[in-house]
Amino acid sequence: MESENKVDFKIKLYYGGLFLLTGLCVFAFSFLTGKSYEAILRNTIVSLIITGTVIFMLIDAITRGEGGFSYDNYKHKDRFIAVYAIFVVLACLFGLVPNQFWPYMSMFVILGLFSNAEIGLVSGTGLVTVSVMLEENGNFGELFMYVLAGAVALALLRDLKENTAIGFPVAISLMMQAVLLIAFNVLFQNRTLSINILILPILNLMLNLIILLIFLNMFGVYIIRKSNDMYMDINDTEYPLLVKLKDYDKDEYYKAIHTAYLAERIANGLGFNARAIKNCSYYHRIGKLEGAGDWESVKHIYEENHFPDEAIALLHEYIDPSSTKSKSKEALTISITETVISSIMYLIKKNKDAKIDYEQLIDKVFEKKEADGELKNCDVTFREYDQMKKILKKEKLYYDFLR
Repeated sequence: MESENKVDFKIKLYYGGLFLLTGLCVFAFSFLTGKSYEAILRNTIVSLIITGTVIFMLIDAITRGEGGFSYDNYKHKDRFIAVYAIFVVLACLFGLVPNQFWPYMSMFVILGLFSNAEIGLVSGTGLVTVSVMLEENGNFGELFMYVLAGAVALALLRDLKENTAIGFPVAISLMMQAVLLIAFNVLFQNRTLSINILILPILNLMLNLIILLIFLNMFGVYIIRKSNDMYMDINDTEYPLLVKLKDYDKDEYYKAIHTAYLAERIANGLGFNARAIKNCSYYHRIGKLEGAGDWESVKHIYEENHFPDEAIALLHEYIDPSSTKSKSKEALTISITETVISSIMYLIKKNKDAKIDYEQLIDKVFEKKEADGELKNCDVTFREYDQMKKILKKEKLYYDFLR
């Protein structure tokens, strides 16, 4: 509890510093650019309101736990704080350069991916407002243009996954930015259309493209693919936690290994989350190492070993079914395969030479699950449920291997 309070105080200190930084930067730039006292006061107050709103939204997201942030930003709140602080300074500097050159489209995406889409949109809008206020002759058209372009880009790139193709969303975002730049900065200039008045809009698009490609590539490698690399480690049968389970209870270890094999076969055949299923099959009984079985007693093991968030969520659901209103396909898959493996291992242990009708055993397991009402709140379809049974019945040679 003490460490949590220290973290809370540290975050509050950062947020307080962010609030003061915004006010001081905007005040300083307003003063140095010769704004009137009324404009200096207006700019400072508006910037503080903007950052105060962003901080409120961040605190609200924190109170909602990991679900309040996108990706793993709940565990890395300093990312957004650092980026927002840098962007506040940039927003002030943008007031000194032509608005056609502002790369706000990519900035909206960065702010959103380092927090969540709502915070990204509000903080991006606030920073554009600061830049417009600090301009010599800022107007609402620039604000509208960049907020709209940023909102489009953020909407298209808010839910990135490892296999997401970013080419089309980036192209659409750049096309929208180009249309808005031409509509607000080229069409209404009383000059003959020439390459000269298109130079800044073209440079804007190139700058946004470079920033997006560099950032999205780094984001994919260090944040999105990070969970995949972690799965490769913890889903290895030689991972220290599994080795400890093997030394402690070989029956539980082999039950976990066999359950994971069958559950992964079903997941691959039906398009479920195979990595999370395999992980949950391996580790849902790891609490036996500490003589614990309830979620509150074992969750620290997963957190200390840096399990991916989706893996922890499935483990939580499987260990504590009451934590969710509906049962996931992944949890049902593990439940069925574990029951099948446990039944076969029990019969073999009882009589190594026993002749087992695997198809009949599997049918009985499914009938028992139906009778116990496990399917009532499960989001599995009839087709998927039938395919699970068929896949399990095809593994007769593997069941003989259990002897």
